[in-house]
Amino acid sequence: MAKIIKPSDAETAILQVLWNEQPCSVKTVHERLGATKDVGYTTTLKQMQRLLDKGLVSRERGSGKSFLYTAAVGETETKQRLFSRFVETAFENSVSNLVMHAMSKGKPSDDEIAQIKKFIEDLESK
Repeated sequence: MAKIIKPSDAETAILQVLWNEQPCSVKTVHERLGATKDVGYTTTLKQMQRLLDKGLVSRERGSGKSFLYTAAVGETETKQRLFSRFVETAFENSVSNLVMHAMSKGKPSDDEIAQIKKFIEDLESK
């Protein structure tokens, strides 16, 4: 069975930019990341090279010396893997622990409670 490569937090942020507007140059990705966090251009470049080495992005020659990068992994599948890893490591693979923790972090609105109840009803009816 092939090893499944899971991106780091920094790599996931880059993938999110690519999923939203690929193909992108390193410059474009860096500008998008820079809007929400302080990150150096060379750091962005190095992370994108690591993503390429891991097979999580592909690239093709752009204009001049630049390259255009595209995500080589799907957003939904990748997020499912990341979420599964999070539940496994942070909540000992317990969905109920995850839900209880999330619910204790703030009072959900009446609308949110109604949505949760409907979701549970839908699960029970299946």
